[in-house]
Amino acid sequence: MNFRDLDHFLSDQPAVLANGPIGLVLAEDDVELVSTLDHHLGLGFKSLVMLHPPDVRPPTVLHDHVYFIPHDPHREDALTTPVNRLIAAVPPGTWLYYCYNGEYLHFPFCEHRSIVELLTFHAEERRDAMLTYVVDLYAADLGTYPNAVSRETAHLDRSGYFALSRDGKDGPKDRQLDFFGGLRWRFEEHVPKDRRRIDRISLFRAKPGLRLRPDHTFDDEEYNTYACPWHNNLTAAVCSFRTAKALKLNPGSTFDIPSFWWYNSLPFEWNSRQLMDLGLMEPGQWF
Repeated sequence: MNFRDLDHFLSDQPAVLANGPIGLVLAEDDVELVSTLDHHLGLGFKSLVMLHPPDVRPPTVLHDHVYFIPHDPHREDALTTPVNRLIAAVPPGTWLYYCYNGEYLHFPFCEHRSIVELLTFHAEERRDAMLTYVVDLYAADLGTYPNAVSRETAHLDRSGYFALSRDGKDGPKDRQLDFFGGLRWRFEEHVPKDRRRIDRISLFRAKPGLRLRPDHTFDDEEYNTYACPWHNNLTAAVCSFRTAKALKLNPGSTFDIPSFWWYNSLPFEWNSRQLMDLGLMEPGQWF
């Protein structure tokens, strides 16, 4: 279903807004639009909202519960404004999710458990947000796939991930870390310092006044924590071609990167077991 703009969607679809979890996909170009939507519909999201560039024609053969809205992906607040407006529009407690095109959410046991089951358990543990790691995917052969995107030959890094304490006004913040790794670490000379982190709070519950900040954190510090004070909690992974695509399409970096492959590259198996075995997400107490 197509809408003129975000105002049109928010005013016209109160029933959609009342039934989460809702996924928001910010499309920056026309790469892997259908696969991104299909993947998240398969996880069990009730509705998906895709913001797409005005010059990109949205897919026409998809589920009824997908909503398309023209949106400039290059404006400074391209992500934060629609996310924060959606937070304000839905009933408090509604679970929301956001990602970009060419990104695919995976969570523990997602092959046979739905996103609703995941979030029901997480809420029962008194958690209102879930840490996700952005795991870079890339095509091994950039000659065949010059934009670095290939689902069939996708690779990821098996190692090179690390975390540093997150500084606050009075010292390190409680249960918060800055996570690094993947292509943003290996090719950090081409990535601005404030964009090198790979952690996001991609899954969260709306509440009055909550706001997403440009650095993918929220203004409620408890939302930015990786676990509760008592034990480890669930985490998830957003497997993403976005960084590889940007590094190859950016004239300042493309000629310096003949290949993303290195000795720690692994074919991505598109399952949660591989990601858990690599330590890229945590099942917590959910067995």
